[in-house]
Amino acid sequence: MNLLTDPTKRRWLAWGALALVFLLVNVHRLSTAVLSEQLTVDFGITAAQLGTLHASFFVIYAIVQIPTGALADRYGPRYVGAAGAFTLSLGAIGFTASDGYLVAFLSRALIGLGSGVIFISILRFCANWYRIDEFATMTGLTGGIAGLGAIFATTPLAVAIDWFGWRQTVFGLALLGFVAGGAVLALTRSSPADAGLEPIENVPEQPSVTLAETIDYLRKLLGDADQWLLSIIFFSSMGTILTIIGLWGVPYLVIVYELDVTTASYYTLLGSVGMLIGAPMVGWISDRIGRRFLPMAVGLGAFVLTLATVPVFGNPPLIVIAATYFFIGFSLGFVMLSLSIVKEKYPPEASGVATATVNGAGFFGATVLPPLMGIALDRYRTGDVVAGTVVYTEFGYRVAFAITTVAVAVAFLSSLWLYVREQRRDTGISESGVTG
Repeated sequence: MNLLTDPTKRRWLAWGALALVFLLVNVHRLSTAVLSEQLTVDFGITAAQLGTLHASFFVIYAIVQIPTGALADRYGPRYVGAAGAFTLSLGAIGFTASDGYLVAFLSRALIGLGSGVIFISILRFCANWYRIDEFATMTGLTGGIAGLGAIFATTPLAVAIDWFGWRQTVFGLALLGFVAGGAVLALTRSSPADAGLEPIENVPEQPSVTLAETIDYLRKLLGDADQWLLSIIFFSSMGTILTIIGLWGVPYLVIVYELDVTTASYYTLLGSVGMLIGAPMVGWISDRIGRRFLPMAVGLGAFVLTLATVPVFGNPPLIVIAATYFFIGFSLGFVMLSLSIVKEKYPPEASGVATATVNGAGFFGATVLPPLMGIALDRYRTGDVVAGTVVYTEFGYRVAFAITTVAVAVAFLSSLWLYVREQRRDTGISESGVTG
């Protein structure tokens, strides 16, 4: 059997095509930190406007999550994923041609529209091609691709912008997106059977669902307390990770520590490395030990303590900042366990809409937190302008980072509540001798 006819090998080719698109998604969504100075100067905008421009990607991304889950459940990842790749690439071309804030805002929103369908398409693909005890590992590995994209969105992107300019660099990413979309069309299928291959052992065929069934699952999700707690975790934690690594992490270092943008991007690069390592590692460990709730709660508790160093101390030693940024990225692994938990709670045919519901909350968080931090910074601006960029105070950044610290603390408390609920369910099962 060759790569195309052996289902256990073919799945890696298809996953790789989808993962390449997801890599580009993460370069685009986290690029604003490196682009911040150029965008501020080119469009003449404030911190709050920059935060809103950054968030335009995420608000559309979040809105399309549940429709994407329904589409992925109904039509599969091939067409949904390819359409997303082509759409985000068209948005990137529009962004490079922007001559003002409004066009840039709308173009970045179009990038978010196309990007919003990719991750759920990958999860739906994994549900059809990988065993249940491989799902958290594959979710983590996909999260690792997010980390790799985040790496490219830091120092490599800064260097490329220095060499070629930001518009030319983003245009090159758009061209690569069209190529990746073509690969998804050529290689990805909904299931081994859809590809004309033998089924994979212990991977049941996942049926497509009707609109009525999807609506019924949505009703169940909306009435599910666990889903709301998982969504709070994703809103607060994923929103914080994307806001710091993707936007305010670099300006904070430029203003408070007087670093240049490229040097500052080395630190957010460490956060991206943390994402690359943390998501696959935590997912693999969770699959091996068969536990989800406890690792998530412990990890989020450590996340709160680590992030609090910035608002508490203001300008701790740079080695502390390096460790803080790394662990912020690493914490993605604990956050991603939310998706495994909700996926395992619902029938296989509902995996797309279930994971999309929780995943969407994370990007609403990435929509809300950047402008909130920007508003806090604008309240503590110095009035000085350096190289066309407004200067903000250290105290302003302490307030801004305190917002995200509180958000992650709420996520931690939600994870504790989930853990207690799960322990009570387990106790009830052991006492009654039945499962439920």
